[in-house]
Amino acid sequence: MSDDPTLADVRETAREVFGYDRLRPGQADAIAALLEGRDVLLVLPTGAGKSAVYQLPGLELPGPTLVVSPLIALQQDQVRALGELGDGDAAAAAVSSAVPVAERRRALEAAAAGELEFLFLSPEQLANDEVLDAVRAARPSLVAVDEAHCVSVWGHDFRPEYLRLGERIDTLDPRPRVIALTATAAPPVREDVAARLHLRDAAVIVRGFARPGIALEVVRAVEDADKRRAVVERVRQEAENGVGIVYVATRRHTTELAEALADASTGRALRVAEYHGGMRRADREEAQRRFTEDEVDVVVATSAFGMGIDKPDVRFVVHADVPGSPDGYYQEVGRAGRDGEPAVAVLFYRPEDLGLQRYFRVAVPGRDDVLEVARALRRAEAAESAEGDDAEGGGTADDVAGSRLPRRLARLRALVTDARALLGPDARPAAVADAAVELAEERRRMEDSRLEMMRGYAETTQCRRQFLLAYLGEELAEPCGRCDTCWAGTAAEQALDDGDVPFAVGSTVRHDEFGEGTVMGYEGGGEGMHSRVTVLFASHGYRTLSLDAVAQHDLLDPA
Repeated sequence: MSDDPTLADVRETAREVFGYDRLRPGQADAIAALLEGRDVLLVLPTGAGKSAVYQLPGLELPGPTLVVSPLIALQQDQVRALGELGDGDAAAAAVSSAVPVAERRRALEAAAAGELEFLFLSPEQLANDEVLDAVRAARPSLVAVDEAHCVSVWGHDFRPEYLRLGERIDTLDPRPRVIALTATAAPPVREDVAARLHLRDAAVIVRGFARPGIALEVVRAVEDADKRRAVVERVRQEAENGVGIVYVATRRHTTELAEALADASTGRALRVAEYHGGMRRADREEAQRRFTEDEVDVVVATSAFGMGIDKPDVRFVVHADVPGSPDGYYQEVGRAGRDGEPAVAVLFYRPEDLGLQRYFRVAVPGRDDVLEVARALRRAEAAESAEGDDAEGGGTADDVAGSRLPRRLARLRALVTDARALLGPDARPAAVADAAVELAEERRRMEDSRLEMMRGYAETTQCRRQFLLAYLGEELAEPCGRCDTCWAGTAAEQALDDGDVPFAVGSTVRHDEFGEGTVMGYEGGGEGMHSRVTVLFASHGYRTLSLDAVAQHDLLDPA
């Protein structure tokens, strides 16, 4: 195996070891950047072959590949798939809470001895100093962070253990190349991921959000009871075409809707499984197995379900409750139609449902709480730096920062760390607390704006796919023809001519109040409506402005 592998070497490995005829769009670009020694942030839709992007160079580069994944089931699937290659070059093992202690120890020893090519870990495992020492001894040449949106506090599956990955990767000597992989990440999430993982000279590669095979629909409802009945009727209708997923906002709704779909007294009884984070792991795994093996017609689930599931023939995804952001919505929608056959995504929407998502938002912490964490972290670091000094009452800095903390305290610690990064390590705790609260308020505004963009998607009369892609930072030149607004004809009516667009999509503009922002997209005005521009501002999130107001009051200037 060459110490300086080339893309040609990777293509040969793809054919001989994996049986791939060619690399898919985005894969070759990402692999080439890794081979050049660069870090990579890769955003590819579900089913587009993200795993191959680290597996192929991982076989070519000297030293093992460390894969950080939040999903034990996905780790197990990947280890099994690599083991089935059969030539021994892709030896793999996982270290997780599902693996016996003795087996974990053997896996770490094998990695250190150079007997493994792939070592799979959860972020919680890498937060363990003993495991980290074993990883250092293994000297990995590549680190792959799967489901990388979890790194971001703006991501849609926040996990505090991810926040220290960048720091821990930086302790590896020599520092390996890093690739962060996710299926959906809007621009602010991408920026946050790159910063938190400390990506260096990163190639940011974004491909294929369009998913034209998935038809997009929104069904408006006035009363909640009417919406629930309509959901049951539509799911039964779609289940005639194959298996599907119904997403709800709460665990209680999961049970209620599952019972309604299985009730023969109101129509065809479906085979239903429910899935939410409050269930026992064994019950969640059983629900996932039944879904994968076609023993159910539908899974009714919260957002805890679906990440990492490899089932290509999902024919429909129905959202019975409005999600908190277009990021999470499009990630969940992308679980349909991965086999290339037609599928449908239906959102049932009541404006009142947005209130539930506002309730779920993380509150801006009180200054006193942040100040207490800032002081504790400073005391712990001072104690560590004083040789032989016992950190009385404060523990070590790692205790304050580590995965042993409850989630709320881990968030506070992350805020303090971010504020200190802005102010400098010598900043006084009071100043750090003020800066941390300001950061939290900025992030709250971002969350609010993302929820408003979800409202915008549900209420728009332009092409829904154009709306979503603009939010995600991609441009679709023409209406898609595969959404309800296109079918109704309103999307074509609202198309803007190039002469009506004052700023190019992707360009930087400045607003007197909101500061600098990036133009994300435009929406034409229907009858009695104004055309609008959506701009993403770093400190205020997504803002949609009337083009008439922009022109009349000079609200935006080129930056």
